[in-house]
Amino acid sequence: MLPKPPPREGSLGFLYVPPFRIQGVSVAGETTSVAIPELDIVFDLGECPRAMLPAKYAAISHGHMDHVGALAYFCSQRRFQGMGDATIVCDARIETAVRQMMAGFVELERQETSYKIVPLDHNKQIEIKNNIFLRGFHTEHNCPSMGYAVVERRSKLKTEFIDLPQEKLRELKDRGVEITRTLEIPLVAYLGDTAPGPHLVREDVRKAQIVICECTFFEPDHRERAKVGMHMHVADVAEWLRVLESQALVLIHISRRTNLQFARKRLVEAVGADRASKVLFLMDHKNNRERYEEQARVAEHAGR
Repeated sequence: MLPKPPPREGSLGFLYVPPFRIQGVSVAGETTSVAIPELDIVFDLGECPRAMLPAKYAAISHGHMDHVGALAYFCSQRRFQGMGDATIVCDARIETAVRQMMAGFVELERQETSYKIVPLDHNKQIEIKNNIFLRGFHTEHNCPSMGYAVVERRSKLKTEFIDLPQEKLRELKDRGVEITRTLEIPLVAYLGDTAPGPHLVREDVRKAQIVICECTFFEPDHRERAKVGMHMHVADVAEWLRVLESQALVLIHISRRTNLQFARKRLVEAVGADRASKVLFLMDHKNNRERYEEQARVAEHAGR
């Protein structure tokens, strides 16, 4: 009797929430890597599919192996492929451990891969693109953990100056009058592995266009298990959705044991079909493919 071939690896999860693509893989306890190509960033690197490599920034939420296992490989492959040095962004509390892990690979390989590491304290940020900033904030897990918000800064003319002619605006500016104000537009929030807490209702999370967060447990009798592991339960998500203003909530980190149809059913039961309609599951390949095909049909029709 012939032995069975190895199981086929699943394809990457993919969603398009204009103007951003969300692509990657996330299975509870196994791996999480989620990239936003338009922002040059990948959140966590439990594994490193080729699609992750173009990201200039790797933002690490915490040090569990299913979130950092491919970090050294990512840095090495970017150099090998001629893509330049990677920049690792992490919680300042785990900076030393990340450096030690990377140093271990230098000793193993007998060669050094250059990279840059940027440790962030709570509520600190760096600019990753012109006027676009990556801000870190502490979350609640069973090890030091950090979520991230990507925010865009835009300058807007102050209301009292809107109707003035350009000549007058130039005159005021030359006199040193501040005629603009800065607006912060939350684009994407990534929570990593986390228990419920105040970070879920931060303004740069609650109002982000896209929120990416774990939901590991869906069974009604698993709420205590979620608390012990400091993870999200569908009941926590249901409560959160009542205040979340995002265009889309993308759920990741669902267990391989959880049937996605069951997960969707539990969500609808908890919050109703209307609220549940803005919740997307990154690894729901069938529904996501149908959703994208419909987006393509609409775009083609609009272009005619």
